[in-house]
Amino acid sequence: MRFFLVTSDHFTDRLLFRDNEDFRVAMNYVAIVSFRLGINVLTFILMSNHVHFVLECTPEQAKLFADRFKMLYGKYYSGKYGSPDYLRRLKIDIREVRLEDESLKRAIAYVIMNSVSANICAYPNMYPWGTGDTFFNSNSLHVNEIGDISYKAQCRLLKSHVKLPSNYKLSNDKYIHPSSYVPVQFVESVFRSADSFRYFLNNSSKARKHFDGDAAPSFRDQNIAEAARDLCQSFFRAKGIDQLNRQQMSELLRQLKYRFSADINQLARVTGQTYTKVTELIDLI
Repeated sequence: MRFFLVTSDHFTDRLLFRDNEDFRVAMNYVAIVSFRLGINVLTFILMSNHVHFVLECTPEQAKLFADRFKMLYGKYYSGKYGSPDYLRRLKIDIREVRLEDESLKRAIAYVIMNSVSANICAYPNMYPWGTGDTFFNSNSLHVNEIGDISYKAQCRLLKSHVKLPSNYKLSNDKYIHPSSYVPVQFVESVFRSADSFRYFLNNSSKARKHFDGDAAPSFRDQNIAEAARDLCQSFFRAKGIDQLNRQQMSELLRQLKYRFSADINQLARVTGQTYTKVTELIDLI
């Protein structure tokens, strides 16, 4: 068996997922790509401006998985937001990790702890967009199965005509829960025990960053992006950021920084500006 950590570049001036619908669609596309290609997804996480996967496959399959996911989500994103080339420049890094030297364990822990490192949540099982609640979880899922709804309803929900196995679990948030297709027992056997699993989570590089106090802002990008739209309307009677002049953009950035303690990187992502531009505008008098 071979395993690969697949990581996308981080967008610095825009969001990969702007709202919860985007996350739900992407979650379902992970299930679809895994099923269609027959590739085991050991763990994954969808963050606002990047993604991580740990796959059991060949190097060629890892690239195919990433390309297929980008194609599906890029088509959806283009249809919703009108950005046809949005994902083409999203570069993917693929590197092998091994069971023998514990790099597989470290890679899984690294991926799962991304949301905690970003200071979005206190524990990984609180973050819904990935496999944070999938392993060593004794709580039973009170969810339906995808086979409980009609094929037409499945197509609308999944935004795909691919027919998934009828026993795939459909979460309350209307996406295929990862436990439907992730090899949970195998991943748990890699760590052997819940205590070992927690040890690797707490000692991952992402955990150390969080515990050292070098964490990102506590408000999610999507919350601040939504607030930015509201402030555009209430402050400037504008429908969106693209309608603001230079002075208004400067004021909007200062309001977001003050209200949400957002740093420059986060402000750049949610407003679609470069790091340099945001710094310049915040300092504008």
